Amino acid sequence: MEKEKPLAHALNDLFTSVSSLVQGELQGTNNLLDLIEKMNLRTADEYNSFGDIASGLRVYVEQLKMKNESFHEYIKQIDEIDQQVTELEDVVSMLDKYTYTLETKVRSTCGDLRPR
Repeated sequence: MEKEKPLAHALNDLFTSVSSLVQGELQGTNNLLDLIEKMNLRTADEYNSFGDIASGLRVYVEQLKMKNESFHEYIKQIDEIDQQVTELEDVVSMLDKYTYTLETKVRSTCGDLRPR
């Protein structure tokens, strides 16, 4: 019986040590799982804020689109005015040439009529 007592004591110490080891491993695993859970919650919060930002940007883009569409009418008017100015410049150029030609003809026919 005396031989069994140290063996029982050694086995008891072995089981206690193995139990402590397993308990430590499980505690480490629990700690890692807690950390992963916190990281997941933080990531979910971050993505939620990204969703809010994206939603705000969508509204902003829609507003810009509406403003851009309202400018199309002004751009069309500016293009029409530009076309009219170009046509007017052509008419003025033609009139200038005609006036110069007429002035040249009058001078050649009547001479210099400027007062002295």
